[in-house]
Amino acid sequence: MNPSEQIVKCLTAPMDTVLVKRILPVEFLESGRILTETVRKESPDVILSIGQAGNAPDIAIEQVAVNIDSSLSADGRMKLPDQSGYAPVDKQILSDAPDAYFSTFPIRKLVTILRENEIPSRASFSAGTYVCNHVMYIGCHLAAQNKNLISGFVHVPFLPEQLAGESDVSGKYSMPLSQAQKGLQIIVNELAK
Repeated sequence: MNPSEQIVKCLTAPMDTVLVKRILPVEFLESGRILTETVRKESPDVILSIGQAGNAPDIAIEQVAVNIDSSLSADGRMKLPDQSGYAPVDKQILSDAPDAYFSTFPIRKLVTILRENEIPSRASFSAGTYVCNHVMYIGCHLAAQNKNLISGFVHVPFLPEQLAGESDVSGKYSMPLSQAQKGLQIIVNELAK
């Protein structure tokens, strides 16, 4: 279960807008390939990527993606392979690209609008080093090559159902799907303007 997948399925296109949706696998290399292929085929104006991060209680609009893939846990003790079994450690995403990219979204404005609509949200300073960071980095790299394209990434908390029955939920947070969907629809509507 992944709330980002469920949210994407429910998003609707604002008037006079075409919304192209792709569910990416939780795989470093394949997710980047699919995103690149989709952008080249569809020529969008905006790349909005969404992923799950249950270590925060709110919608986090990411500011920075780094040019590194790592499957290591935050304490460096454990590898978390992606769905294909790939488990890179400190591997550069693109050898001929910058160390980091910044989102080109109006992050502070989006956070303000979400909070005005009573959706817990914040600006986040790092998309991490797992697959979400990889997707954000590739999206921002594509945007850097096309000045008419903006790109960014949004993390959402776990769903309450994902934590049900767990004995230790310390450091894990959830948000009802309806609230997360509302927040992402607000973001889509704002980015479409």
